[in-house]
Amino acid sequence: MQLGFVILYVADVPKTMDFYARAFGLQTRFLHEGGDYGEMETGGTRLAFSAISLMESMGKKVAASAPDRPAFELAFTTDDVPAALNRALAAGAELVQAATDMPWGQTLSYVRAPEGTLVEICTPTG
Repeated sequence: MQLGFVILYVADVPKTMDFYARAFGLQTRFLHEGGDYGEMETGGTRLAFSAISLMESMGKKVAASAPDRPAFELAFTTDDVPAALNRALAAGAELVQAATDMPWGQTLSYVRAPEGTLVEICTPTG
């Protein structure tokens, strides 16, 4: 079995996808004409966004975690964490942790996306 995609529930799908394109260089794979669902290419797994209003219209109740208490994070790997961090900040991300070299040899940083998602920007692990 493989993880095919991850769906984040957000208030504004096109606005969120625009941020992820500018901040992390992701390409739009699909955006529904109604703007309530979209997918972005991230390599082997797609990152998808669904409007909270769409989920509610389907009778599904979804929760949003408080920004200061995230229930999960997204992690994007890169060979140049400081450059990727600067790009994310310029696109409107909020700095959570500056680029830090960890004892196990990985460099990582954290930002918060405008819709509240905690995003790790890090070098690949072994």
